[in-house]
Amino acid sequence: MIMRRVIGIGETVLDIIFKGEQPLQAVPGGSAFNAIISLGRAGVPAYFISETGNDRVGKWVKRFLRDNGVDNSGVCVFPDSKSPLSLAFLDEQNNAEYLFYKDHPHDQLDFVYPEVNPDDVVIFGSFFAINPVVRPQVAGFLDYAHKHGAILYYDLNYRASHKNDLLRVTPNIIENLELSDIVRGSDEDFEIMYRKKDADSVYRSEISFYTKKFIYTRGSQPIEVRAEQGFAKQYPIRVEGEVVSTIGAGDNFNAGFVFGLLKEGITRENIERGLTEAQWDSLIDYGMRFSANVCQSLDNYISQEFGRSLQ
Repeated sequence: MIMRRVIGIGETVLDIIFKGEQPLQAVPGGSAFNAIISLGRAGVPAYFISETGNDRVGKWVKRFLRDNGVDNSGVCVFPDSKSPLSLAFLDEQNNAEYLFYKDHPHDQLDFVYPEVNPDDVVIFGSFFAINPVVRPQVAGFLDYAHKHGAILYYDLNYRASHKNDLLRVTPNIIENLELSDIVRGSDEDFEIMYRKKDADSVYRSEISFYTKKFIYTRGSQPIEVRAEQGFAKQYPIRVEGEVVSTIGAGDNFNAGFVFGLLKEGITRENIERGLTEAQWDSLIDYGMRFSANVCQSLDNYISQEFGRSLQ
């Protein structure tokens, strides 16, 4: 059993998945949420910090976390709010386009910091991690976790729907980059944020000043890794079976990478000293295994069977 803990902090939503105009399935979701559910299924001690409404969906979200082995005591329930919804429309390649609906834009997170020990891992990202409404609480926790020796894994996951918010949240993005040990972003993120699509130019101009370990994903195209001392490597994407949905593919890459950190015994000291090529190879492989598994179903997380096979 892996004893180090992973703490996720992020939004919860109800994902309603459409093919054409017809709904296919509804499942609890959210970027860090999807990752933390997969880690719980893989037997990792996990804790989640979030917010939800006082309704049937909110109760479902909290129950779903608990049933998948995740401590849900950090999920704030707002008594007068409805839980957020996300509509995901799959195209012919089963990639998703999203619409988001949220009812509680002015609520403040109110949670007690969970215990954080050296080499625990914190997964965070998306607009939740930079949203001015909850930024004081999120930033306070990230600083607390960093000072207690946790590894901070940041997935930018910046959606086009927030393009017009970029100027006012840029200071929050920079603070997150400064605190992070490992950063992942997609070509879509950097095109929206910086109008750049080349891994090297993004790393040199936007990332390397703040943090040295960078993962750049491009959908079905090879993953690019950049790190200190000129380390650069490309990893072809693994495809296993039919791609049913790409929803959660990136979130589960994050989960697999973090699972690899724990499984391989990689500490924050190791990361600060610099990962070896063999360690990068192993971590990226775990990420791709998780991502490939989630693409084989309409769920946002790895299957129970795959999770058990990792324990």
